[in-house]
Amino acid sequence: QVHLVESGGGSVQFGGSLRLSCAASGFTFSSFVVRWFRQAPGKERELVAGISGGGTNTNYADSVKGRFTISRDNVENMAYLQMNNLGPEDTAVYYCNAYLYSTYYWGQGTQVTVAP
Repeated sequence: QVHLVESGGGSVQFGGSLRLSCAASGFTFSSFVVRWFRQAPGKERELVAGISGGGTNTNYADSVKGRFTISRDNVENMAYLQMNNLGPEDTAVYYCNAYLYSTYYWGQGTQVTVAP
Protein backbone atom coordinates (compact mmCIF):
# COMPACT_ATOMS: atom_id res chain seq x y z
CA GLN A 1 0.00 0.00 0.00
CA VAL A 2 1.31 3.41 -1.00
CA HIS A 3 1.85 6.01 1.67
CA LEU A 4 3.23 9.53 1.64
CA VAL A 5 3.20 11.12 5.06
CA GLU A 6 4.29 14.68 5.71
CA SER A 7 5.44 15.96 9.07
CA GLY A 8 7.28 18.91 10.54
CA GLY A 9 4.72 21.62 10.04
CA GLY A 10 3.72 24.01 12.77
CA SER A 11 3.73 27.64 13.82
CA VAL A 12 6.81 29.79 13.56
CA GLN A 13 7.67 33.44 13.92
CA PHE A 14 8.54 35.69 11.03
CA GLY A 15 12.08 34.93 9.90
CA GLY A 16 12.10 31.50 11.46
CA SER A 17 12.79 28.09 9.97
CA LEU A 18 11.04 24.76 9.62
CA ARG A 19 12.02 21.46 8.09
CA LEU A 20 9.27 19.41 6.51
CA SER A 21 9.66 15.68 6.04
CA CYS A 22 7.90 13.30 3.69
CA ALA A 23 8.04 9.59 4.46
CA ALA A 24 7.32 7.29 1.52
CA SER A 25 6.44 3.62 1.44
CA GLY A 26 4.81 1.09 -0.85
CA PHE A 27 6.53 2.07 -4.09
CA THR A 28 9.99 2.41 -5.62
CA PHE A 29 10.70 5.81 -4.17
CA SER A 30 14.02 6.42 -5.94
CA SER A 31 12.33 6.18 -9.34
CA PHE A 32 9.91 8.99 -8.61
CA VAL A 33 10.29 12.73 -8.88
CA VAL A 34 9.33 14.36 -5.61
CA ARG A 35 7.73 17.77 -5.41
CA TRP A 36 6.46 19.96 -2.63
CA PHE A 37 3.32 21.98 -3.23
CA ARG A 38 1.50 24.40 -1.01
CA GLN A 39 -1.99 25.79 -0.84
CA ALA A 40 -2.92 28.90 1.05
CA PRO A 41 -6.54 29.67 1.99
CA GLY A 42 -8.48 30.87 -1.02
CA LYS A 43 -5.62 30.20 -3.41
CA GLU A 44 -4.74 27.49 -5.86
CA ARG A 45 -2.19 24.83 -5.05
CA GLU A 46 1.23 25.94 -6.24
CA LEU A 47 4.48 24.13 -6.90
CA VAL A 48 7.19 25.06 -4.43
CA ALA A 49 10.11 22.79 -5.26
CA GLY A 50 10.98 19.59 -7.06
CA ILE A 51 13.80 17.06 -7.04
CA SER A 52 14.68 14.32 -9.48
CA GLY A 53 14.71 10.67 -8.55
CA GLY A 54 18.45 10.55 -8.05
CA GLY A 55 18.49 13.89 -6.30
CA THR A 56 20.83 15.60 -8.73
CA ASN A 57 18.35 18.06 -10.22
CA THR A 58 16.23 20.49 -8.28
CA ASN A 59 13.96 23.37 -9.14
CA TYR A 60 12.21 26.05 -7.11
CA ALA A 61 9.46 28.57 -7.42
CA ASP A 62 10.85 32.08 -7.69
CA SER A 63 9.15 33.02 -4.44
CA VAL A 64 11.22 30.54 -2.42
CA LYS A 65 14.58 30.52 -4.23
CA GLY A 66 17.41 31.13 -1.82
CA ARG A 67 15.22 30.36 1.19
CA PHE A 68 13.99 26.79 0.67
CA THR A 69 16.02 23.67 -0.03
CA ILE A 70 14.58 20.37 -1.21
CA SER A 71 16.46 17.13 -0.62
CA ARG A 72 15.88 13.42 -0.44
CA ASP A 73 17.32 10.26 1.06
CA ASN A 74 16.59 7.28 -1.16
CA VAL A 75 17.96 4.85 1.40
CA GLU A 76 15.46 6.00 4.02
CA ASN A 77 12.73 6.79 1.45
CA MET A 78 12.45 10.31 2.75
CA ALA A 79 12.17 13.74 1.21
CA TYR A 80 12.68 17.05 2.95
CA LEU A 81 11.97 20.72 2.54
CA GLN A 82 14.15 23.01 4.58
CA MET A 83 12.47 26.39 4.85
CA ASN A 84 14.40 29.41 6.12
CA ASN A 85 13.57 33.07 6.53
CA LEU A 86 9.87 32.33 6.58
CA GLY A 87 7.32 35.05 6.09
CA PRO A 88 3.53 35.27 6.41
CA GLU A 89 3.25 34.65 2.67
CA ASP A 90 4.57 31.14 3.28
CA THR A 91 1.57 30.24 5.43
CA ALA A 92 -0.15 27.31 3.73
CA VAL A 93 -0.78 23.61 3.82
CA TYR A 94 2.28 21.90 2.34
CA TYR A 95 1.88 18.70 0.36
CA CYS A 96 4.41 16.11 -0.72
CA ASN A 97 3.90 14.67 -4.19
CA ALA A 98 5.69 11.82 -5.93
CA TYR A 99 5.20 11.16 -9.61
CA LEU A 100 6.48 8.93 -12.36
CA TYR A 101 4.98 9.28 -15.83
CA SER A 102 1.21 9.16 -15.21
CA THR A 103 1.38 7.84 -11.65
CA TYR A 104 0.92 10.42 -8.90
CA TYR A 105 0.90 10.03 -5.14
CA TRP A 106 -0.03 12.71 -2.63
CA GLY A 107 0.39 13.09 1.07
CA GLN A 108 -2.29 14.46 3.36
CA GLY A 109 -0.54 17.77 3.91
CA THR A 110 0.98 19.56 6.86
CA GLN A 111 0.07 23.06 8.01
CA VAL A 112 2.70 25.78 8.18
CA THR A 113 1.72 29.03 9.85
CA VAL A 114 4.06 32.01 10.01
CA ALA A 115 3.18 34.73 12.47
CA PRO A 116 3.97 38.28 11.35
